[in-house]
Amino acid sequence: MSAYAALAEPHRRLILDLLRDGERPAGELVEHLGLSQPGVSKHLKVLREAGLVVVRAEGKQRFYALHPEPLAEVFQWLEPYRMFWSSRLDTLEQHLKENP
Repeated sequence: MSAYAALAEPHRRLILDLLRDGERPAGELVEHLGLSQPGVSKHLKVLREAGLVVVRAEGKQRFYALHPEPLAEVFQWLEPYRMFWSSRLDTLEQHLKENP
């Protein structure tokens, strides 16, 4: 699965948000998301297959961490849109300065 497809689901984006601050055990992700453990596991599997997270086993626990490299492709794709909105916001700002 591509990073784009993985990012399409809001719970998976929330998992990535939670992992921005560092590695977390799977149980902690379950607590934060309010989903069942099997539901969170399915989302984590999709994120792993897309290369967006890595997993580390420590005994019976699984720890997940963000693997940001695949996000570079998404960032590059979004850049023209960021420039588009930036120019629109600059135009709005200028209009507001001229018409208080």
